[in-house]
Amino acid sequence: MELTSRSAVELAEAVRRRELTAVEVASAHLERSERLAGRLGAFARLTPELALRTAELLDARLAAGEQVGPLAGVPCPIKDLNAVAGIGMEAGSAAMVGYVPEVSDDLVEWLADAGTVCTGKTATPEFGLPCYTEPATGEPARTPWDLTRMAGGSSGGAAAAVAAGLAPIAQASDGGGSIRIPASCCGLVGLKASRGRISPGRGRVPGPGLVSDGVLSRTVADTALALDVLAGQRPGDTYFVPSQPDGFLAASRRDPGRLRIGVLTTPVIAEADVHPACRTAAEQTAAQLAALGHDVVKAPVPFPVERWAAFQALWAVGAASIPLPPEAEPLLRPLTRWLREVGRNTSGLAYAGAAGAVQQLTVEVAEAWDGYDAVLMPTLAQPPLSIGAIRDDDDPAADFAAQTRFTPWTSVFNLSGRPAISLPLRTAQIDGIRLPIGVMLGGRFGQESLLLSLATQLEAEVGWQHPFVAAEF
Repeated sequence: MELTSRSAVELAEAVRRRELTAVEVASAHLERSERLAGRLGAFARLTPELALRTAELLDARLAAGEQVGPLAGVPCPIKDLNAVAGIGMEAGSAAMVGYVPEVSDDLVEWLADAGTVCTGKTATPEFGLPCYTEPATGEPARTPWDLTRMAGGSSGGAAAAVAAGLAPIAQASDGGGSIRIPASCCGLVGLKASRGRISPGRGRVPGPGLVSDGVLSRTVADTALALDVLAGQRPGDTYFVPSQPDGFLAASRRDPGRLRIGVLTTPVIAEADVHPACRTAAEQTAAQLAALGHDVVKAPVPFPVERWAAFQALWAVGAASIPLPPEAEPLLRPLTRWLREVGRNTSGLAYAGAAGAVQQLTVEVAEAWDGYDAVLMPTLAQPPLSIGAIRDDDDPAADFAAQTRFTPWTSVFNLSGRPAISLPLRTAQIDGIRLPIGVMLGGRFGQESLLLSLATQLEAEVGWQHPFVAAEF
């Protein structure tokens, strides 16, 4: 139990010093995962043989005096949207059952080279399209704070695993909020990096640049260290952000200085009701930042609601572009079929117009927000909702609209390419149960270092607990 409560930074240091073996660490997390993952809907599948084989090789290298990576021996499951060679990959879809990739994604290899141990593939909704994780191939992902409520999506399985102590970090990805949404629902740290900060690798096309890879973690330091591992330019990258010379972990530990921080609690991408607990969490954090000496002022809405339609066009065309044979179509969820149909009916001219609109929105967001070092807002408009509260198989358009009302801020950062981090700064009693309420900080393009530094300051000042890393379910 003690091992599964430690952070990635702590575990890696202990393994490198040979105070712990990688096999001990992997075994502890696998045992907990085998007992609890099913109740949380956290994993599409566990990979104990792969994990123990990897851990044994790592221990042998350490015994031989070899240098190992900065995440040596750290369990890090992979989201089931990313390929791990020889391990089944379903992407949450019945249409993918039986698929076993022969080659791992570059991202998976980078994490392995850093010393991580893959303990399994975490659950994701079908092709990562919705903001809830209710896959066709398994149980819904649930927040350990209340097993009747969602873990968020699309990295919901990853979030459930980390929040419940099944792994200290888990690989995740964010195309419209899919790291930050489950971070809020499960009480975790979730960073969406700037466009181009993390390469998609050789096997994945970046497209319009909405998606960023990353991790979910319980500490800012773990997220910063993972960013050190993943960040960097690779040959042929379409987008690229200059590197951080001394690394993100070091940057996260510096005093951020006195900052100008804008506060926005008005929804941006949809007209949405904001739960009092979510609004209060942002307001309390604003007061905390002011008490820390920052200049806290109101920030404007960067663009009108109707301008967000460009995201839907890009998202739908992306869904339509998933390479599936015609016979797979009936196996897809109604939301996926609807998005693919919308995408197929989007003309080339309309798509070009949407891409241009996104570029214009990026300029408008910069004009509205570049006067602030960071912009503070709720991560979500609501606390974690009940399983099935958003999903509407009878009316996929209504399902999609409900998703926008639940997440009226997150996709702004995917459209603009700017970094944003969700922090578990507050909790609230909702229907008699204490639930996590995420607060999001967005930064200027390429300014992850400043966000991480500010996040560390808040982590030290406010603090947060992870009550479920040692709990049974």
